[in-house]
This record gives sequence, C-alpha cells and structure tokens, in this order.
Amino acid sequence: MAGAGDAAKEYVAGSVAGIAQVVVGHPFDTVKIRGLYKGASSSFIGIAVESSLFFGTYSQAKQLLQRNYEDGRPHLRVIIPSAACSGALISFILTPTELTKCRMQVQGKDVMHGARYSSPLDCAVKTLESEGLRGLFRGGLATLFREAIGNAVFFCGYEYSRYWMHKYLDSPRFSSSSHFVLAKDIGIGVISGGISGMAFWTATLPLDVAKTIIQTNPDPHSSRNPFRILSMVYRRAGMGGCYAGLGPTLARAFPANAAAIVAWEYSAKFLGIKRV
Repeated sequence: MAGAGDAAKEYVAGSVAGIAQVVVGHPFDTVKIRGLYKGASSSFIGIAVESSLFFGTYSQAKQLLQRNYEDGRPHLRVIIPSAACSGALISFILTPTELTKCRMQVQGKDVMHGARYSSPLDCAVKTLESEGLRGLFRGGLATLFREAIGNAVFFCGYEYSRYWMHKYLDSPRFSSSSHFVLAKDIGIGVISGGISGMAFWTATLPLDVAKTIIQTNPDPHSSRNPFRILSMVYRRAGMGGCYAGLGPTLARAFPANAAAIVAWEYSAKFLGIKRV
C-alpha cells in the first residue's frame, strides 16, 4: 500500500484529470451555443472533488487488492470491486452537483417562464428550502447504480486496452526513441480513455436518462425509483427513449475521457507516481 505522500499525489492527479474532462466535455452537455458553459461552475467544483476521490480511491483500492497478484496483468477481481466502490463513493458528491447542473440547463429552455435560478448556489438553496436535504439528493439511487456499474465497466475497458496496447507497442519491433515513447503514451491514453468512456455511457445511459427525469421533475412527490421511471420511458418510447441522446453522449464521451486519462497519467508521472 502506498504511503500518505503517494496517496495524496493520487488525489491531486485525479483532480487534474477531472478539470481536463470538464474543459473538454462540458460544452457537449448544453444545447444552445450561448449556454456553452452554463452550469459549468458547479461542474468544475464538483468534478475536482469527485474526480480526486474517484481516481484516488480507485488507485488506493487497486494497490491494496493487487498485492496478491505479481504478474503485472489486469485482473477483474481487482478492477471491478475497486472501481465499483470508488463509483459508489463519488455518487454522493455527484448527486447534488448534477441536480443543480441539470436544473440550470433545463431552465434555459423554458423561455415562457424565464430563469428560476440565478446560479448553481441559488438552485441548491432554493431546492433545500422547498424540498429539504432529501430534495437535494433526489436521483441518488440512479446515480449510485450508474456510477458503480459504469465505473467498473470504464476501468475494465481502460486497464485491459492499456495493457494490451502497451504489450504490443513496447515490443522490440518498435522504436525506443523519446519521440516515439511520448507519442505512444499519449496515443494509448487517448484510445484507452476514449473507448472506456464510450463503454461507460453505452452501459449506463438508461440510468442517466432516469436520473435526469427524476431530478428535473417539478413534482417533489414523483417517483424516485429509476427502474420504474425506465419502465415508463420504455412503454412510451421504446428502447430509443431509454437511449435518448446516445449519439451526442458518445461524441462527448470519447474526447472528454481521453483528456481525463491523458491528464491523469501525465500528472501521475509529473508527481512521481509509479503505475503498474
């Protein structure tokens, strides 16, 4: 298990990854160009903390569980519980930050009634006043399932694709020059991060659809059961409804997660963290 210093570095590297992800991915979340970074302040704050915990907790749990394996290969019995526990932890941060972001963005489409919230903080305060603490965590169950399942899928895709690409490109048939090594590392980070991000959303988009419906429903007494919501969506719109927005979501997922992984890996190298 890494010492306290190395553990802290993992959390710092995770924060850098999160900021890179928001910078690249947030504009894809909005519909109107003028609202390109609407709700971004809550995203930056939330993602810095969330990503720090996500990558840091995953790395620490992985190191703990991987002590029984010395072959350097990825193992599902290490990756899945590490990623799922990390995802479950950050769901408690993501729920209120995503609720404010979703409500800020949705109100921009309501031209008849104008803006209800002036800022993410105003949104959070008004939600607390009208719905209490439980209202601020509306959609928490859907977020928990999305993050636990999705992050397990994400890190399985990342670890295995990274391992096999390195195994192929690190062979003697390829150049060992510094320029090639730099291009190789960035390329592997982009590809492994991008396809893993797409795998995350392909596996969990229906849960995200349910979460968004739950969080933006103006009725505070509406159902918060994500599976009941998905059943309703499926009856009304079929599988297409459950995967509404898949194209734009995948278009966002590749560059955003590619940026996050490259930033995470290079931050770790800069901080002197040795990865297996």
